[in-house]
Amino acid sequence: MSAQALAGALADERRRAVFAAIVLGAADIPAVVSRTGLSARDAATAVRRLTDVGVLTDDGAGLRVDGQRLRDFARVGGPPAPAPAATPRETTLRTFLRDGTLTRLPAQRSRRRVLLEHITERSFEPGVRYPERAVDDALRRWCEGGEADHVSLRRYLIDDLLLTREHGVYWRP
Repeated sequence: MSAQALAGALADERRRAVFAAIVLGAADIPAVVSRTGLSARDAATAVRRLTDVGVLTDDGAGLRVDGQRLRDFARVGGPPAPAPAATPRETTLRTFLRDGTLTRLPAQRSRRRVLLEHITERSFEPGVRYPERAVDDALRRWCEGGEADHVSLRRYLIDDLLLTREHGVYWRP
């Protein structure tokens, strides 16, 4: 993280509000929205930007300020070793999945495809035939607590040819 990147990340009023909310204990997007009054989209965008520059991290227990990186930056008076850049795939998965739950389906086709491939790889073995009920059960687990539903998810998997269906039986080609 450079001084310029840090200043740029915190130059925006919304990102500063999100940063402050997380410092004060907000651990996820809904908590940030509640504390800041921002829209979920603005809060998620700010979190993504602050995470990309290394100010925030999501350690599995929720969002938090990466205090060690800030201390390293202050101690040496310059940027610490750069954090490895997240790939577009990692960024997409981090944006739309929280604790193994699909928060929502992306509108952008390329991002949705990345997410659908991830879900398919982790839910279905290639060549194994699944009855519709088993497919629905597997997809419901991804959708619990999020905005997406398993029926839409199943339709996207079929439309994108990640699952094939014939007479109520599904398989991953």
